[in-house]
Amino acid sequence: MKNWIERQKKIIDFTLSSLMRRKRKNGALVSVYILVVFVLASVMFLTYALKREASLVLKDAPEMIVQRMVAGRTDPIPVGYIDKLKGIRGVSKVRGRLWGYYYDPVIGANYTLMVPEDSGLEKGSIRIGKGISRIRLVDEEDEMEFRANDGTIFSLKVSGILSPESELISSDLVLITEEDFRRLFGISGALVTDLTLRIKNSNEWIVVAEKVASLLPDTRVILREEILRTYDMVFSWRGGLMLAILSAGLLAFVIFSWEKASGLSAEEKREIGILKAIGWETSDVIQMKFWEGTVVSLTSFFVGTLLAYFHVFFTSSALFEPVLKGWAVLYPKFKLTPFVNPFQVVVLFFLTVVPYTVATIIPSWRAATVDPDTVMRG
Repeated sequence: MKNWIERQKKIIDFTLSSLMRRKRKNGALVSVYILVVFVLASVMFLTYALKREASLVLKDAPEMIVQRMVAGRTDPIPVGYIDKLKGIRGVSKVRGRLWGYYYDPVIGANYTLMVPEDSGLEKGSIRIGKGISRIRLVDEEDEMEFRANDGTIFSLKVSGILSPESELISSDLVLITEEDFRRLFGISGALVTDLTLRIKNSNEWIVVAEKVASLLPDTRVILREEILRTYDMVFSWRGGLMLAILSAGLLAFVIFSWEKASGLSAEEKREIGILKAIGWETSDVIQMKFWEGTVVSLTSFFVGTLLAYFHVFFTSSALFEPVLKGWAVLYPKFKLTPFVNPFQVVVLFFLTVVPYTVATIIPSWRAATVDPDTVMRG
């Protein structure tokens, strides 16, 4: 046991000294390795965090949305449809919603205007998202001008700014009273934008959807799960786009791994030959190279993962903002709730650490099984 411990200590000491002798090469390798892990981990953390944020936001959303379709486009739906849907078994509540988009030529962006169910707003007042307040330099008690459907311009007083914590979904939001909304868009009291249905039993969603489609053939039914799947696909597509843009780092990692797998340098071969000549076993050489690869890969993995965690959850993915922002003018400033899926970390580990570690062992095993004199002669 004592001899085994001494041998392990000798292997570890030689591994560390070997890494220090080639510190420039290993430093370059670790830098590229960290970059690769950082890119992969950032994309994985960001994509999953956005999906989780979307699921939390939509958790309390209505189970079903009903929209009226005219010539393949959505159209205001008659309020009379509410009474028809209330009679469907399994539907606990039906509500008409008023919402729409308003283009602001001052900043060249669209606002989302919505009439809340319980707003506490008075006629002539609105509450706006933090993004609108920031880009329009508008604060509480200020007024904003809107051009109505008939061309008249009227002012609405800002009675409040929505919480920054909700900026991810409320950056471009304007909460407005029903009377002001109808005046702005010229919508009569007999119409609403769409209908929302609350259904107690999740097993009845499909059945209710079929009944709605049969009862109101000019409508389209959207389930909450369909919205979640749409967000999931959008965020997955964004994540793939970022990986494509940052594929140069992945290519560098492949080149370095291939260089390791294709063979050792002449200096490393001579080093192995000397170790074999002084009595090292083949297993000792392989173990030394294993620890060498493990030190490099684990160091790069943990540093890259920690940097990615800080980048995504504490800087709001500053390096990826151009890809996320796209053409948006009212891009929200938000901080995602720190959350890491353990399965993602395991996948990242097997994608980065395991291949590199194996790539360092194979050429070392080949060199260690050759006669020391042959190895040292090159």
